[in-house]
Amino acid sequence: MIGSLLVLLAVELLNTSVEKLADYVTRERHAEIRKIKDFGSAAVFCGLCLAGLIWLAAIGLRFGFL
Repeated sequence: MIGSLLVLLAVELLNTSVEKLADYVTRERHAEIRKIKDFGSAAVFCGLCLAGLIWLAAIGLRFGFL
């Protein structure tokens, strides 16, 4: 369970680094850079969903719901 949170933290750090790098390259609005930032945010969302499912499954097993 803690591993899922560590993976989520790693994905968030990677997303932050991609966004900072994109801002460093150019401050102007570019459609491709916007897509790349959106992909990073989507990866963080997927990580959140995965961590949430892992924790819900663990809680369900602990209390006998599953």
